[in-house]
Amino acid sequence: MTANIHPTAQVASTAKLGPGVSVGPYAIVEDDVEIGSDSVIDAHAVVRRYVKMGQGNWVHPHAVLGGLPQDLGFDRHRATWVEIGDHNVFREGVTVSRATGTATRIGSNCYLMNNSHIGHDCELGDYNILAANVALGGHVLVGDRVFFGGQAVVHQFCRIGSFAMIRGMAGVNKDVLPYSLVGGAPIKHYRLNTVGLRRNGVDGERYRVLSNAFRRLRQRQSLDELPDTPEMAYLRAWLAAQSKRSLAGFVAPGVKAED
Repeated sequence: MTANIHPTAQVASTAKLGPGVSVGPYAIVEDDVEIGSDSVIDAHAVVRRYVKMGQGNWVHPHAVLGGLPQDLGFDRHRATWVEIGDHNVFREGVTVSRATGTATRIGSNCYLMNNSHIGHDCELGDYNILAANVALGGHVLVGDRVFFGGQAVVHQFCRIGSFAMIRGMAGVNKDVLPYSLVGGAPIKHYRLNTVGLRRNGVDGERYRVLSNAFRRLRQRQSLDELPDTPEMAYLRAWLAAQSKRSLAGFVAPGVKAED
């Protein structure tokens, strides 16, 4: 099956379109773009140069993928990328900037609602949901299965751990612990994201271990004595990684989290 390109669309000669790709009216696909099979580039959507995406993605009207990074010092002639996995949805007005470094990366099965923005050099895992008007600054790192409420804004270089849930209209300027529910002004960690965890099979003893871990973190106690469940292995590795936006006052002694 060949690609289905509307007569009014503009598709560059060097663009690579997989089988079953659909390009709608007045859409634009620039040079050096790769679009995987069965993807939809809807009416008036723009896929700019240096974008690679997997199969089954849906780019809705007026979304722009691969725009120049919003960095005044960036050389626009430099080849940097946006790399996108499979089965993502980019709703109306979504913008994704290409990197100032190597690539802005989005995993698979993410859902970006209308007018949300992914800044340059961000990296998102899988199954993340961004509600309307969410904005991620440059170099933000997001794990898997994170939910961002509407109009939440994340400062550059923050890390958002897997299974976190961020309240709408929150202004995030520090790292967000995995598995947590955050919000307020200034933001704070309220508790574990209980519903999200149990929906994904983290219950029973695995949930109790996580709950104990969060109590210890609040009391600035070590996590060393807790069982090494999959969630604890991820939490320990996440806390040990260096960060420019680490959680002062919320890190257990001996953990290598640096400002």
